Amino acid sequence: MIPSAQSSASLSTLPSAICRRRQDSRRSTEKEIANSSVSDLPLFRRRISLRVVKCGSVESGLYPKPRRKPAPATTGELDTEQKLATRSSKENWGICLQIEKLVFFKRYHEALELFEIVRARVCGDHAVGRSTYDALVSACIGAGSSRDAKLLFHHMLETSFEFDQYIRNRVLLMHNPISFNIMISGLVDAGDHEEAFKLFLLLWEELSDASSRTFASALRAVAGLGRAFSGRQLHACIIKMGLPADIFISCALIDMYSKCGSIAEAHWVFDEMPEKTVVGWNTIIAGYALHGYSEEALDVYYEMRRSGVKMDHFTYSIIIRICARLASLEHAKQAHAGLVRTGLAWIFKWGRMEDARNLFDKMPRRNLISWNALIGGYANHGQGKEAVAMFEQMLRADMAPNHVTYLAVLSACGYSGLSAEGWEIFELMTLKHKIKPRAMHYACMIELLGRDGLLDDALSLIRGAPFAPTANMWAALLTACRIHKNLELGKLAAEKLYGMEPEKLSNYVVLLNIYYRSGRSDEAAKVLETLKRKGLSLHPASSWIEIKKQPYRFLFADKSHPQRDEIYGRLDELMVQIAAMGYSQEEKSSLLPDVGEHEEHLPRYHSEKLAVVYGLMSTPEGTSLQVVQGHRICSDCHGVIKLISRITGRHIVVRDASRFHHFKQGSCSCGDYW
Repeated sequence: MIPSAQSSASLSTLPSAICRRRQDSRRSTEKEIANSSVSDLPLFRRRISLRVVKCGSVESGLYPKPRRKPAPATTGELDTEQKLATRSSKENWGICLQIEKLVFFKRYHEALELFEIVRARVCGDHAVGRSTYDALVSACIGAGSSRDAKLLFHHMLETSFEFDQYIRNRVLLMHNPISFNIMISGLVDAGDHEEAFKLFLLLWEELSDASSRTFASALRAVAGLGRAFSGRQLHACIIKMGLPADIFISCALIDMYSKCGSIAEAHWVFDEMPEKTVVGWNTIIAGYALHGYSEEALDVYYEMRRSGVKMDHFTYSIIIRICARLASLEHAKQAHAGLVRTGLAWIFKWGRMEDARNLFDKMPRRNLISWNALIGGYANHGQGKEAVAMFEQMLRADMAPNHVTYLAVLSACGYSGLSAEGWEIFELMTLKHKIKPRAMHYACMIELLGRDGLLDDALSLIRGAPFAPTANMWAALLTACRIHKNLELGKLAAEKLYGMEPEKLSNYVVLLNIYYRSGRSDEAAKVLETLKRKGLSLHPASSWIEIKKQPYRFLFADKSHPQRDEIYGRLDELMVQIAAMGYSQEEKSSLLPDVGEHEEHLPRYHSEKLAVVYGLMSTPEGTSLQVVQGHRICSDCHGVIKLISRITGRHIVVRDASRFHHFKQGSCSCGDYW
């Protein structure tokens, strides 16, 4: 069939129609591109491609040009590099998984050690995944390591890690606990235990997590506050969190329980230590010594020797102080020999200051510790003038004092009643050496004011201190109230102590006796009920004396000694002699003795009197006696021993819970203020 003219015209015009449609499409596309933004260009490229393909139909014979395939590598070098990169990536991926597992099981230090391997290998983008970084942040927080926190943060920046909001917050959180750790530890070192513990509670409220170091600092704060209940709560948290029983945690727990009066729990923690280091041994020995368990402390010391652990200067210094309490010169000499072998002879602090001074003078080099030890020794023995003289000699030798030096010399001034010298040194502390006074320094100044009878000024100093008053400050005021018989202010100080140290037995004893003497029997009964409820009991005072290397212990009205009849007979003779010199037994209205009520009925047979009499019977004339009393010596015994030293011409040294008392020719080194 022959096509018509119209049909022929339509066919002839088909190529030109196709071209017009192609031109119209191109113009439309160019117009869209001109009106679009840069971000829309990829979309238009795809649309152009599709239109070209559509226009290039089968009829027109137009097809898209195929893309060129990449040429294969001409050498084997690139294959090797790719294989190494792939292998390294797999190894790093495996290490990252291991890091996350270690953090999950709270093995933070091991996780950070593995991160060191990753950090040394990895560079470039996406080297460490988000989940691994999250785990490493937890490791830095758990380990309390500021160094690792900085390294981790720098690594994130170096590898161009993209921080999302979650990781950004985690990194900020990583730095805050480390700052908290530093602040908590600093507050504890400064003696501000209350603020340190409050800061820990704030950290715990925010994170519900803490590192071993943070818990150790918190336990030190609790120990300073004497709050056994809070300490037990911390201990429970440590166990529940599964923290390892490292040396920091274990020793902090032992120290806390010891200072809070829970020596049995302290020893349990010590027994559970996986590795007993010299620090652990020292801490438990010091805990026993702190509460007057001198014989038990020596038993632990002998066990330490048998274990083969190498002792340090702190071990020997503790043992020498224990020997001083037990009046055991032989054991003190043995400990001193150990110090000589270790080159630390200057720590010898037995009650013979002449020997200590000779050792000090023979030292080829004297450091700050040796100066502080000698000044502190003079202070403890009531030789205030000698302590001040040594302090002045120290300044002339261009040795800069620290807060321990000032505590030693101010204590010496307080013990010896050197008010003018004490206030001058207190001002020197802040003005010249720029040392901020701490609570213990304030306690020394309160004692100086108390000696002078300025009780209102002492109370004003407590209330005007730049920090919360501590137990030592109130105890200094309490002593002043006892000496000057200010009953009302004494009750205030005792009640403050009772509230601050509810687990400390001596505070109950003091408060109990205050209530008895003020006729407040109902309040006294409540104190006794509290003691029973807490499982605390009053123990009679005990005294020790060593005769021919053998220690002897005496209790109140003790009948256990085989020579008891001779001891009581000799004591009765002495009491008749001193009565002729004007002695009369003190009335029960005397304020705040540190003994139980049952002992007040027969003060004649207190343990220190029995120990002194036995020493007089068992040693040649002219021999000095060393007696150790577990509590504070009562005023009646103090007066009796003064007169006995006058009658017998003996030098009698009594080491009680507060200081050394040197009795000579009817007077005492404490100046009747203790």
